[in-house]
Amino acid sequence: MAYVTVPKDLARVKNKVAFNLTLRQIICIVIGAALGLPFYFLTRDTIGTSGAATGMVLLMLPEFLFAMYEKDGMHMEKILQNYIRVRFQRPAIRQYETANLYEEAAYPYKVPENKPQTKGGLHRGKKEKVPPR
Repeated sequence: MAYVTVPKDLARVKNKVAFNLTLRQIICIVIGAALGLPFYFLTRDTIGTSGAATGMVLLMLPEFLFAMYEKDGMHMEKILQNYIRVRFQRPAIRQYETANLYEEAAYPYKVPENKPQTKGGLHRGKKEKVPPR
């Protein structure tokens, strides 16, 4: 009896258009070929065949990665976007110390105006001694 396997997660099933490739993969490969092939044919006389082939591969590699690479359901541009956001756009220093409003109201002279941004907060985990009244 003939049977067909059905994947458990139907969201991961991709529609194949031609040559067992998705439309996204076909578009990225066409863009890569549109960049790499003219580079090869225009530069093979000046820098040699092996140099032109190396340049063509280096030009086509990012498009191939954008077409084929996928990790945890995310494509390459989403992974790069998340990496840039975490690495460069968000501040690396986090405040581990919260401002106690009751303490600020009781001792207004103790809280500095501009808190320096250092790891571990202002006191680096040590309690500040409160002067006696």
